[in-house]
Amino acid sequence: MTYFWNLFAISLPSLRGLLPSSPITDPVAIFLIIMAIMLVAPLLFERVRLPGIVGLIVAGVIVGPHGFGLLERDSTIVLLGTVGLLFLMFMAGLETSLDDLKYNADKATIFGIVTFAVPMSLGVVAMMLLGYPFLASVLVASCFASHTLLALPIVSKLGVMRSPSVTVTLGGTLITNVLALLVLAVVVKAHQGNLSLEFWLFLIPSLALYTVGTLWGVPRLGRWFFRRFGHDEGAEFTFVVATLFVVSYLAKLIEIEPIIGAFLAGIAITQLIPQLSPLMNRIQFIGNTLFVPFFLISVGMLVNPLILFQEPKSLLVAVVMVSVALAAKFLPAWGSGKLFRFDFSNIMVMFGLSVAQAASTLAAITVAYKIKLVDQLTVNGTIAMILVTCIASPWITDRWGRSMKSSSATAHQPQLADSPRQSPLRYRILVPVANPSTEDNLLQLALILAKSSNGTLLPLHILTDTYGPISVEAKLEQERLLATAETIAHAAVTDVEAIGRVDDSIDKGILRTAQERHANLIICGWKGYSTYRDNFFGSVIDNVARRTPVPMLITRFMQPIESTQRVFLAISEGETLAASFQQTLVLTQTLATELKAKLQILQVVTNPRSLHSQEIPGLDADIPVQRVQGNFVNQVSRILERDDLLVLTHNAHPELIGIPTLGVEPEAIARQHPDVSIIIAHFPRQG
Repeated sequence: MTYFWNLFAISLPSLRGLLPSSPITDPVAIFLIIMAIMLVAPLLFERVRLPGIVGLIVAGVIVGPHGFGLLERDSTIVLLGTVGLLFLMFMAGLETSLDDLKYNADKATIFGIVTFAVPMSLGVVAMMLLGYPFLASVLVASCFASHTLLALPIVSKLGVMRSPSVTVTLGGTLITNVLALLVLAVVVKAHQGNLSLEFWLFLIPSLALYTVGTLWGVPRLGRWFFRRFGHDEGAEFTFVVATLFVVSYLAKLIEIEPIIGAFLAGIAITQLIPQLSPLMNRIQFIGNTLFVPFFLISVGMLVNPLILFQEPKSLLVAVVMVSVALAAKFLPAWGSGKLFRFDFSNIMVMFGLSVAQAASTLAAITVAYKIKLVDQLTVNGTIAMILVTCIASPWITDRWGRSMKSSSATAHQPQLADSPRQSPLRYRILVPVANPSTEDNLLQLALILAKSSNGTLLPLHILTDTYGPISVEAKLEQERLLATAETIAHAAVTDVEAIGRVDDSIDKGILRTAQERHANLIICGWKGYSTYRDNFFGSVIDNVARRTPVPMLITRFMQPIESTQRVFLAISEGETLAASFQQTLVLTQTLATELKAKLQILQVVTNPRSLHSQEIPGLDADIPVQRVQGNFVNQVSRILERDDLLVLTHNAHPELIGIPTLGVEPEAIARQHPDVSIIIAHFPRQG
C-alpha cells in the first residue's frame, strides 16, 4: 500500500503537467466542473455498489488542491460547502418528528450520553499514550465524540427515517454534538487562560434561552407567516431558508456551532411543513442536489492522503485516530442497541450514521490548530479519520439500511376497499377546482393522500353550456386554473392528469368524470352551511354526495393546511361498527402523520356504560381516546381550537327535502366555529 502511494506521489507531478499550471479561476468553468462531478461521480460509484456520496468526496480529493489542483478551496467553495452543511443538519431536523423524539427521548438521551462518553474516554487515553498533553488530548477526544449525519440522505431515500433506531440516533446526535462543542469552548478558554465564572454564567443561560426561544418562537412565527402569505410559494420557501440562517447565526452569537442551530431550526419548523408537500420537496431537492453535494466535495478537497506517508509519525497518529474513531462509535451503538433490543441491522445503521466525522470535527480541529493547541500531525491524522469515516459511514448505512424493516412505509397506506384487511389501492383523487382562493388547500390535501399511496391527482374544471356558448375568457380561466394545479402537483413529484370539461351541469360533470377516469376518491370544497334553497333544490355537493359511487371528502379550510396542530376525529357511539369507519381512521392517521399534527379521538356516547367501552379496533395504542356523554355538537364544539382540523364521518341516508344531505351536525359545528377547518368523510350507500 505504501509503495502504491509513493508511486502515485512520484507520478502526480507528471500528471499535473498535463493540466493547467494553476487552479481554474473562471466562474463558469468552476461551476461546470462541480456540476459534472455532481452528475457523474454518484452514478459511477453506484455502479460499483458504493454510495454516491462517497464518489463526491473522492472526486473532491481528485480535483482539489491536494489532487490534480484543478480547483482551489477558495471562499466560494467554503461558502457553498458551509451552506450545504447547514442544509444537511436542517434537513435532519426537518425529518425529525418531535413526537418521535418525545416518545424515544429516554433512548436518545442514553445513546447521546454514551456515544459522547465512550469516545471521550478512549480518545483521552489514546492521545495521552501518544504523548499529547491533557488539554490537547481532551480536544482531540471531543472530535471523536462528535459526528456528522453524512449518510442521512441514504436513510431518507431508503424510507427508514421514522424508524426508532434512526430517531434515537438523531436525538443522540443533538446531545453529543452540543456536549462536544461545549468541550471545545471550555478547552479553548482554558488554553487561553480565560476559563472564568463569567464564561459559565453566560454560556449556560444563553444556551437554555436560545433553545427554548427557537423551539417556542419559530413555530408561532411560522404559523403567522403561512396564514398571511401561504398562497405565495416563493415567499414560503424564502421564509424557511431565512429561518435556517437566522437561527444558525444566533447560535454563533452565543458561541456554539451554527450546525446546532440549523438542526434546532429544522426541528422547530418541521411541524409546519407536511412531509409530502411541495414545499418540503423543494427544500429537499435544493439541498440534496445542490448544497449538500457542495459540502461533500469541499470535504474531499481538504484531504491530502499523500502526506500521511511522507511523515512516519503522521501515519501512526492517523492509524490510532481512525481505529479509536471506529471503535468508539461502534461500542455505543452496539451497547445501546442491545439495551433497546434493536436487531443487528438497526444497530449497524446507528453505527453508520454516527461514525462519520466531518463538520464538528473540522470546526474543532481548525480552531485548535489556529491557537496552536495541536500540531500539523494531528491535523493530518484528523483528515485521515475524516476520509475513512466519511467513506465507511455511507457504505455501512446503505448496506444495513436496506435490510431494515420500514414500518412507516406500510403503516399509513390508505385503503379504499370494503374491508380494511384488503390490499391498499392507489388513490386516483378527483379534485374539482373553481375558486383560486380555496384551490391551494384542496390540492395540498389531495397531494398528501396521493403521495402516500403513489397515486394520481385528477384536477377537474367544468364549464357549463346550459345558458349559451362558452366565452373565450372562461376557457382561458379554465386553462389557468388547471395549469396552476399541474404546477403544484409537479412540484410535489406527483402524477397528475388535468381535466378540462364542458358539461350541462357541474354535479353531472363531476360524477361522469369520476366514472370515466376511474377515480376512487373525490375531494370537494364546502362553504360550511346550506341555504334552504340548497336543501330544497339541491346544491352541487348535495347532488354529488347523493349519487357518488366512491367516497368523498367534503372540506372547509379556514387556515392553511400546513398550520394544523391537532387532528380531531369525532365519532358517535355506533360509528365504530360501520364498515366505513376503518377507512376514515386510516385516512385520519395518514393526515396526522403527514401534517405532523397530534391525533386525538373524541367519541360522544349517550349510554353512560359506553364511557368505559373497549378499545377502538384498528387504532394505535398510543393515540388518546376521550369518551364523553352528551350532545354531539356541544361536546365537539367544546374542545375545538383555531388551528384544529376536525374530521367527521357521514354515511348516505335517504333523501329528505329540507334536510341537508350531510346532516345537521357538521353545519352546526361549522357555524359555531367559523375559524376551524373541517373534513367530512362521506361514504356512498352500500348495495
